[in-house]
Amino acid sequence: MLLQATSGVPRTAHVIVLGNEKGGSGKSTTAMHIAVSLLKAGQRVATIDLDSRQKTFTHYVENRRDCAKRSRVALEVPDHYCVARGEGARVDENEAAEFAGFAAAINEVEHSHDFVVVDTPGNDTYLMRLAHSMADTLVTPLNDSFLDFDVLGTVDAATVEVTGVGHYAQMVRYARRQRRIVDGGLTDWIVVRNRLALLGSRNKKMVGECLDRLGLRLGFRPAEGFSERVVFREFFPLGLTALDDLDEGLLGGKPSLAHLTARQEVRRLIDELKLPIDERGRRRAAARAEWLAAQERPLDTDDLIAEEPAPAAIAPSRRDATL
Repeated sequence: MLLQATSGVPRTAHVIVLGNEKGGSGKSTTAMHIAVSLLKAGQRVATIDLDSRQKTFTHYVENRRDCAKRSRVALEVPDHYCVARGEGARVDENEAAEFAGFAAAINEVEHSHDFVVVDTPGNDTYLMRLAHSMADTLVTPLNDSFLDFDVLGTVDAATVEVTGVGHYAQMVRYARRQRRIVDGGLTDWIVVRNRLALLGSRNKKMVGECLDRLGLRLGFRPAEGFSERVVFREFFPLGLTALDDLDEGLLGGKPSLAHLTARQEVRRLIDELKLPIDERGRRRAAARAEWLAAQERPLDTDDLIAEEPAPAAIAPSRRDATL
């Protein structure tokens, strides 16, 4: 019923949903880095936070807006919306209110933006399922451990073979199937391994092998996300990302090698997502970069102030010639 209610509305924006029924997997951090990466590529980006109780994504955007104002730095900030959840006594009334709020946000941005990045709560809710049913790209951040792997699939302890499908994976499979039935759309599902250990380990190898096997079974693509780095936690209160031009004034300290490595990880992840970034956006980004660079250069006055012409030679009068 929900899909039918939204299928009649033509969408032009590409919808990216961050989803997982496991909290603390890095959904909001990944969502912010994806949004800023698209903004830096010249794309028009809107963001929607469906976790109105915790509001991590909303606070991240607000911190970024405050940092830009406080530091007087031109940071890219998406057009952000936070959809309130229903708090009434009746479930049907709550769902109707949540649907109306989400539909209003989507209708506001679907024709004026290139991408919509949606961050969902870490539990099974009405809004969370609704967002999954609309996803063009679904990104599932997952901590690199079998404790978090459980939402996707079950594993035999002796053979480390995948024996079943987890509850979250079943929900995603149902949402993708319904999407195909309603409008024929396909959802590209990427499972992103976050908090990767900097050194290789037996656990890291086994989790990777299980994700590869389960991906073939469920139709998702595994990808490497962010390593366990303190810098990603430091970015949140400042509203910054690894893709920003970091300096001592913004960070409160000198950038380190960890900041450079984090930026490389983000760029690698964006490449693996294979998002449909158009060429017009790239031209907008190049024009914006050129304009910002021009603000730092002194005004060239050679073409504005003309030199005084040299005084013309005064021809001798006829009387002077006769003297």
